[in-house]
Amino acid sequence: MKPSHPRAIIADDEPELRRYLKMLLQEVWPELRICAEADNGVEALEMVQIHQPQIAFLDIRMPGLSGLQTAERIAGTCRIVFVTAFDEYAVAAFEREAIDYLLKPVTRERLSQTAARLQKRLAENTEPPPEAMPWLQALVAGIEASAGPGYLQWLQVQYADGVRLIPVQEVVYFQAGDKYTAVNTSEGEHLIRKTIRDLAAELDPNYFRQIHRGTIVNLSRVAKVSHSITGRGVIRLKERSETLTVSRAYLHLFRQM
Repeated sequence: MKPSHPRAIIADDEPELRRYLKMLLQEVWPELRICAEADNGVEALEMVQIHQPQIAFLDIRMPGLSGLQTAERIAGTCRIVFVTAFDEYAVAAFEREAIDYLLKPVTRERLSQTAARLQKRLAENTEPPPEAMPWLQALVAGIEASAGPGYLQWLQVQYADGVRLIPVQEVVYFQAGDKYTAVNTSEGEHLIRKTIRDLAAELDPNYFRQIHRGTIVNLSRVAKVSHSITGRGVIRLKERSETLTVSRAYLHLFRQM
């Protein structure tokens, strides 16, 4: 029997991303009911058992049980859409098996495509893929072994009368203030309560580098690094007019640039 109002759950350990995905789903698929949310794989299993949704949106990396491990246990009971930031190994595997997936940050256009595919499958009343799929078991081992540590991907900032999510890759640099840390992007400045010390531990060091005790810069937004007459480094940015100073303690990190 085709459901008039299909049900779905969203599982992601970041509340802001759950709210963001739910908001987009309400826009692109108003008939879809989000009947439950979970912030880990164990909760997702419970929500599937309680609500028996037709669709489960699962973040790949979650505490307790990952999205892949959760999918192993619920495959065959509902359709699964993986939400992932691993856009190489994982996506190739998903496409090979014709499995639905969404790349972070999720866009309205991409979500619309996924919603259209899901609506078609539900209308056709086809059964979800069977449980214990061998390729899924291989993905659990392969992706989680190669994923490495989980770095900060989003920032929640106050914006007008609401909250805005900013992908960290859009940040040009972070600058510590008295009570807040300034998040500087090509579009302007926002304030967050995270300290520079916390950010240094949470950001991917392949992209972000501390240049001063109060400053972290996005290497992809650096246009040039030169030396001042005082022996410090001077960073010119691609998208902002100001320059940043690299203290002597961090200058060795830029010798190859």
